[in-house]
Amino acid sequence: MNSSEDLFSRHGGYRRLISFQVAQLVFDVTVRFCGQHIDQRSRTHDQMVQAARSGVQNIVEGSMASATSKKTEMTLTNVARASLGELKQDYLDYLRQHKLQLWAEIDPRRQELTKRRFTSADEVTAWIHEIAIRDQQQPVEVMANAALVLIGVASWLLKRQLVALTNAFQNEGGFSERLYQMRKGNRDEGR
Repeated sequence: MNSSEDLFSRHGGYRRLISFQVAQLVFDVTVRFCGQHIDQRSRTHDQMVQAARSGVQNIVEGSMASATSKKTEMTLTNVARASLGELKQDYLDYLRQHKLQLWAEIDPRRQELTKRRFTSADEVTAWIHEIAIRDQQQPVEVMANAALVLIGVASWLLKRQLVALTNAFQNEGGFSERLYQMRKGNRDEGR
């Protein structure tokens, strides 16, 4: 380790993370869903939007913190995943309370949605309307199920990301270990 710049690991590349991109899509879809189907004055509206936002923002914060703390990055990545878990339960509750159908794990619409790899809420919304007409379902039912599918994808990606972060930490160590190696190298050079 030659310079102080070597001390800091690469960080801040969250925009390239597929987990970030899908979590951001979940946030955008949730904002639309809540705006259309949940009373804006209700606590549920705020909770759902905040859980979706937390899923995104904790990925960002973890990525930025990774320069000096892999542990913080792992913790915040897990918080993002937990926030999406909370949001998932809100969607499940909505479907149950409104007596709407929850798509089975083997429902072909799940795979159809994930294969499309949408990048915007507009694309998801257009697909929702297409499916609602084709399958003669209420758009709200399709929208809630689509959000659940996207949450599942984001959660799965975050779990994989946590495994990769853990492996990197085991193999490369963290900031403190790099700082120690730099100090030790400087002392050894001074002899």
